[in-house]
Amino acid sequence: MSNRFITPLALALALALSGCVSLAPKYVRPALPVAPAFDDAPATLATAATLEAAAQIEWQRFFADARLRQLIGLALANNRDLRVAILNIEQARAQYQIRRADSLPTLNAAVSGSRVPIPNDGVASSYTAGVGVSAFELDLFGRVRNLSEAALAQFLATDEARKSAQISLIASVANTYLALLADDELLSLIGQTLAARQESLRLIQLKFDNGVVSRLDLSQGQSLVDTAGVVLAQQQRQRAQDINALVLLVGQKLPASLAPANTLAHTELSALPAGLPSDLLAVRPDIRAAEQQLIGANASIGAARANFFPRIALTGSAGSASAQLSGLFNGGSFGWTFAPSALLPIFDAGRNSANLGSARAGRDIAVAQYERSIQVAFREVSDALAGQASFAEQLRAQRAVAAAEADRLTLSDLRYRNGAASYLDLLDAQRSLFAAQQAAVQANLQRLQNQVTLYRVLGGGWSAAQR
Repeated sequence: MSNRFITPLALALALALSGCVSLAPKYVRPALPVAPAFDDAPATLATAATLEAAAQIEWQRFFADARLRQLIGLALANNRDLRVAILNIEQARAQYQIRRADSLPTLNAAVSGSRVPIPNDGVASSYTAGVGVSAFELDLFGRVRNLSEAALAQFLATDEARKSAQISLIASVANTYLALLADDELLSLIGQTLAARQESLRLIQLKFDNGVVSRLDLSQGQSLVDTAGVVLAQQQRQRAQDINALVLLVGQKLPASLAPANTLAHTELSALPAGLPSDLLAVRPDIRAAEQQLIGANASIGAARANFFPRIALTGSAGSASAQLSGLFNGGSFGWTFAPSALLPIFDAGRNSANLGSARAGRDIAVAQYERSIQVAFREVSDALAGQASFAEQLRAQRAVAAAEADRLTLSDLRYRNGAASYLDLLDAQRSLFAAQQAAVQANLQRLQNQVTLYRVLGGGWSAAQR
């Protein structure tokens, strides 16, 4: 290969590999648009240094119920929404690889031949074989590099979105499972209440047949039985719907080989620290995804600015050329071409200016979306902390109400049997106890689901160890 060919090629490669000027604005993370701490965080949560951060607690450790762990594992393997999120990562990775390839020259092996008729002289033949470099842009102003950085940011944002999808899926499975446990506890309670009311109705019927009580007492007893039947049908329907929701989340029919289910009354979840808003920036995938979108929008400004400057491209080839196919690879047939080109925009009817304005607006939108993602995260954690402080007290108080109503029913029954109280007093005590017991189950469900929500909004359900 001659020095005349090596010199321009070496110069071109040196220019391409020597680095380029980036016209993208310097990225600076926006200031936190929230308070420096959670106002509603209990001191035991906010300052407990011995507690492990939620984002570092794998879901296998946070959820002690073996049946729930099996269901979450099935959901991570079969849920279609999560599968779409994973495939979106593969698509974003491919797009980034395409952009990254634009910064490197493309080499092509080419063989061509042509035969052109020449008047009075027969046919002119030409054959070539060699390696060529297609139009390779010297990225002197960072256009290609900024486009590649924007694609990388999009890929990283998609990866963070997949983590968010996993966190949400785990929380949804856990909350639906807890609702199913509450359904079973309520069905057991309703069944016991219905059996007790049916027995009470049987005794009233005997008394009515013997003229001891009036038809009013009989009608009131029948009304209680029918009311319990209505609640039973409603709860059976709710349980069936919760099972359907769980099947959708798991992505398959629930297998019969699952571990035995726990009861809602005996289910407890780990305590969680609150941390600070700055901690959320490092652990919440949705915030990290929003920041990657902002980084990508920032890089797009650099690519839009580069469009105002000359675009230099290189095209070249080296190989063998001959007028005879048999002499294509003979000595002395070597040849090369080198064709640089430069394109400088002069008049584009404002297209480049509009592209730059659009890129800047996109960056401002990304800033607003990033700040809003932090504000939403702050609000979600604050709500969950408020629930953490109040649901436990609500459950304690509601269980106390149920215990008091149970005592009231016992006393009302004794007074009724001794003729000191009317049957209406006994019926009212039965209704109040039933409502208090149902409310206690619901309060316990809300307490546990709020704990799952706090685990989710603090970034729990995903950690580097789970890759």
